[in-house]
Formats: sequence, structure tokens, C-alpha cells
Amino acid sequence: MTIDHLKAEFEKKFNKPAEHIFFCPGRVNLIGEHIDYNGGMVMPCAITMGTTLLVAKNNDNVFRFRAVDFPETTDVAIQSAYSKTGPEWFNYPVGVIHEFTKAGIELTGLDFLFSGNLPIGSGLSSSASIEVLTAHALNEMFNAGMSKVELALLGKRVENDFMGLNSGIMDQFAVAMGKDSHAVLLNCDTLDYEYLPFEIGDYVLAIVNTNKPRKLVESKYNERFNECRTALKQLQQKLAVTHLCEVAIEDFTSNRNLINDAVVENRALHVISEDERVKKAKTALVSGDIKTFGELMYASHDSLQNLYEVSGKELDTIVDFCKTYEDCIGARMTGAGFGGCAIALIKKDSFDDFSEKLTAYYNEHIGYKPGVFSSVIAEGVRTII
Repeated sequence: MTIDHLKAEFEKKFNKPAEHIFFCPGRVNLIGEHIDYNGGMVMPCAITMGTTLLVAKNNDNVFRFRAVDFPETTDVAIQSAYSKTGPEWFNYPVGVIHEFTKAGIELTGLDFLFSGNLPIGSGLSSSASIEVLTAHALNEMFNAGMSKVELALLGKRVENDFMGLNSGIMDQFAVAMGKDSHAVLLNCDTLDYEYLPFEIGDYVLAIVNTNKPRKLVESKYNERFNECRTALKQLQQKLAVTHLCEVAIEDFTSNRNLINDAVVENRALHVISEDERVKKAKTALVSGDIKTFGELMYASHDSLQNLYEVSGKELDTIVDFCKTYEDCIGARMTGAGFGGCAIALIKKDSFDDFSEKLTAYYNEHIGYKPGVFSSVIAEGVRTII
């Protein structure tokens, strides 16, 4: 939907024009999965798809939440604290308002209209997009003076404390700090980061949506979080570390007997080896060795499938096809898993053929079609008007 269409929709719903328009992208993670909450290195990038917000102040001391893409609406009176009221989408911006209120930032009534083209539950961080978008809008409109890193941290608090998901900082950081044509290499422990030019020559980054939505809060995400905490605690009997990703692979190999559960051991092995893969991926990207980067993507998926067990038939079907397609040099699930999306590096000239053949293969094995599209790496959250 164009900006002009959204402006018309806002006027239709609120009988007045929008005063401001903001946009926040979604993200894909190129490599480094399920290690953001283990103090590891990740390599996400913002994409062109995302969420648009139109907003205007009102004099009614109420926050009105409307969306182009969802039928659910709510009106929330201004109060001293807010709480989650269910699974509906508007709980994310309410959580952001709760954080601003806790910080002592006085807000007036607001009319919100959200519109997005990120498939919900696809693993492209629609929730982080809404969180950071709302935080950016309030920051701009009420001169709160927060940096983009602070907005990302605020979004993480909403996800963890308000929505109840024990996720790390990666998603919010990526959509806040994304840079055109660059991946973000982020240390999730220290928040040190650098931009890496994503130069992949004759290849294009494809995003493949399984069209199997996942519901993170109800998924096994928090279970994996707790398994990692268990592994860390057991390794700390001998190793002076704060996070799993501080453990060198050699130290893990010589101390893995400290972990008394084979499943927990596998979880730790994925986390520690995945962090190593991110470092190798940086070297490959900087040196222009795209084939090695692709091999690391495949290795990452294998680890997520077999050690961390967060993939699934749909994602594995996509990656299995990619391994047989000559002009694909790497593929993996991206995001938390349990459905959602995969990414792949495909020769530009072969993208249409890849899309057609993968769609047929997936439909044959799964029973319905995936969504296949090429991705452009884009800027993070921003003001449009």
C-alpha cells in the first residue's frame, strides 16, 4: 500500500490527517543463530520490507491502535503503568508506551495506524519492527533524546519483560541500526558492532518463506534458552566464563563431560560452534570468498537441524533442495526456526528458474507453495515525514 493510500486510510479511520509517518524494516540473519542470548556474534541485516506507522496526537488522553493488516483494535487510556492483555499485535506498542512511561517521559493521547508487509510469524522480525518503530516515533515526537541503540535495548525489554520471550538483542539492533548494502556484525554481549559490505558479486540473497507461521512465545524458544543456561552452569564448574560463547571449542571438547545430559550437550555444541562460524563468515565476506560463506551457511543449518533441533520439515525441505541446485552455493534457516524463513545465495541469472523449481519441489513434498523473493539490504528505522 502506498503512502498516499495509507494517508487516506488514516483519515478514514480518525477523521483527521496523519501528522507523522515512520518506517522500520524487518531483518534476516545471515549467520549466527540462537547465540544472541548466549553472548555471541551475529550477522543480521535490515531488509526493504517492514512496517509503516502513521500517527497523530489527540486531546482525549487515549491511545488508539488500528492496523491495515489486522482486524483487532483497542483504545487504551493513559495511565501510570500498562500490562499485556493477550497475544494481539497491539501489545507490542503498548509495551513500548509502558517503557516510556517507566522512564518518566510524559505522553499525550495518540492515534496510531500500522501497516506492514512482513509476513507475520515468518522469522523476519515483525515484532522487533513494531517495537523499534513505535519507540522511534515516540522518541521523535516527544523529544526523548534516545539513541538508536537505546531504542533497540528498549525494544528488547518489551520483548523480554512485557511479552515474556527470553530473546536477545539481535532483532531490535538490526532493525534499528541497519545500513544499506551492509551486514551488521554485532557482539551481543558488549554491543560492539561493525558494518561489513555485503558484496556477493553475481549472486543474490533469496528469502524463502515456508508459509508455516511460528508463534515464538508459545514455542520451545524459552526451553532452548533454559537448556543453554543449564549447560553454562555445568561448564562453570571448571571454566571461568559468563556466556556460552566465551567457551573455545577446544575447552568445550575437553570439558563436555561436565554436562550430564546429551541433549543439553548438543545445545551447547551448537552455540559454541555457531559463534566460530560467524567469525569465519566475517573473514570470508571481507575477503570476497562467497563460496566459503555459502558453505558456512549450510553448516549452520545442519547444526540448527541436528544439534539445536529448531528447524523442521518445511525448512529442511528448502535447504535439501538448495543442496541439489547447482547455482545455489549456500542456504540455511534464518530466525528462531520452528517454521518461518530460509535464506539462500543464488546466481542472479538463475533466480527465476530457482524460484520455479523450488516452488514445485516444496509443493510436492509439503503440500502447499512457499514464498520466494530476492532481498535487498536496507537502512534501519527512519522518519518519512
